[in-house]
Amino acid sequence: MSTLILILASTFLVSTISIIGILFLVLRKKVLDKILLMLVSFASGSLLGGAFLHLIPEALSPYDEIVFIVILVGILVFFLLEKSLWKHCHEKECPVHPFAYLNLFGDGLHNFIDGMIIAASFLVSIPLGSATTIAVISHEVPQEIGDFGILVYGGLSKRKALFYNFLTAITAIAGATFTYAFYEFIPKMAYLLAFAAGSFIYIATTDLIPEMRKERKLTVSFAQFILLLAGIMLMWLLKTILD
Repeated sequence: MSTLILILASTFLVSTISIIGILFLVLRKKVLDKILLMLVSFASGSLLGGAFLHLIPEALSPYDEIVFIVILVGILVFFLLEKSLWKHCHEKECPVHPFAYLNLFGDGLHNFIDGMIIAASFLVSIPLGSATTIAVISHEVPQEIGDFGILVYGGLSKRKALFYNFLTAITAIAGATFTYAFYEFIPKMAYLLAFAAGSFIYIATTDLIPEMRKERKLTVSFAQFILLLAGIMLMWLLKTILD
């Protein structure tokens, strides 16, 4: 029962992040864009750290952990190389305007899976569940700000956008409850952890890091890299302290 309480509390905490958009309504767009870019950098590091330092080693053998640390270092090195060699030679792309309700559906499905991942991690161990929750939170912050902006752009009022965004966010609780209730019928936990790691890596490398690559200023790029490392270090510290 204590594990279930932790699972529900963690998924509820993740769900409440969906209303974070209200804190940024008073900020100018230029300021908001800078803050969001820094959050994206930190989220990328925590997702990669959570995947390579927590989920994948737990799914396999703890003796293989050094291999994944080397892989993580490789990703960081190539990120720095790409940032240093990138040339500003591509044309400016037109903004994409997704339909608001389609975004709500996709976000609800994503949050349901997040709930499954959190519950599955807690069922393995409380430290792993805590680390996974923090990793999910780190990428939910910039994502929920972006989702709020999409809904408002799609025609919803700010109040309705916050309300519907919260409704899709609490599907994480449904996903967690489903995983906890049908734990015995779900495939081996190693497969779920590996899937979770894959989703973290995908989000970090295809959604978040590409946004970081758009920055051309050297000082901002350096700040991005520091925050990327900070996210990874947070996951490493959690592993060291909680294990």
